[in-house]
Amino acid sequence: MRIVSTTCSNTEIVCALGCEAMLVGVDKHSDFPVDVVGSLPRVGPDLGVDPELVAALRPDLVLASLTVPGHDKVVGALEARGLNVVAPAPRSLPDVYDNILEISGLLGVSERGAALVESMRQSIEATSAESSLRQGAAKPRILVEWWPKPVIVPGRQSWVTDLIVAAGGENPWCDVDVESMPVEPDEVRRRDPEAVVIAWCGVDPSRYRASEVYRRPWSGVSAIESNHVHSIPEAFLGRPGPRLVQGARALREVVSAVLDGPTSLRHEET
Repeated sequence: MRIVSTTCSNTEIVCALGCEAMLVGVDKHSDFPVDVVGSLPRVGPDLGVDPELVAALRPDLVLASLTVPGHDKVVGALEARGLNVVAPAPRSLPDVYDNILEISGLLGVSERGAALVESMRQSIEATSAESSLRQGAAKPRILVEWWPKPVIVPGRQSWVTDLIVAAGGENPWCDVDVESMPVEPDEVRRRDPEAVVIAWCGVDPSRYRASEVYRRPWSGVSAIESNHVHSIPEAFLGRPGPRLVQGARALREVVSAVLDGPTSLRHEET
């Protein structure tokens, strides 16, 4: 089977299933595993995928995603070209598991898919068990930040909300029935997160800046007052695939840091 992946998450799922040899092309942003994607043809950025480049690779299957805002237009253009496109739209962690099972079935490796999902589930449940063992009822409020201007955070319909819960925390916006939303300073002060996690989409982690957060009019917010501004690569939180396990572990470290109390150290860069 010949596969073109137009999103990072699908590229990583295919490789985690041991089917990297099926990949004949990937999007511009797919960067993992490095030894696989480094030599593959690129078909454009996520919102600028070129249907002609994809078609020229003669794929049997194109794996896209509706989790990327605006990617529906890409999917439509690919389908109009007569290509066989599958575009998952996961919102919750169980949705992510279902999508991995779906893709593994399409690739003819259903047993590997079941094993991968079980491994992910066990790892994330172990993180949750560790959290419960240490902290009991305490659930620090963790703001995960997808974008800095405007500040965009996940809502209830996000696998990140599930990951925060597994890590022993709480998404301050878990009661808002959306995938993500912009938030104003007054709202941040009212919901009072105890930690901020920078996970800016499409930005290299080396360019994450805690100083950007500390400069905002967020005086009085617990995370700012206790110097709990952390960073986690967006690749571990924003891609609905196998590396969410690493995201859960990283969030657990943030929760542990909050439980350990305020820190006097304020990093201008993270």
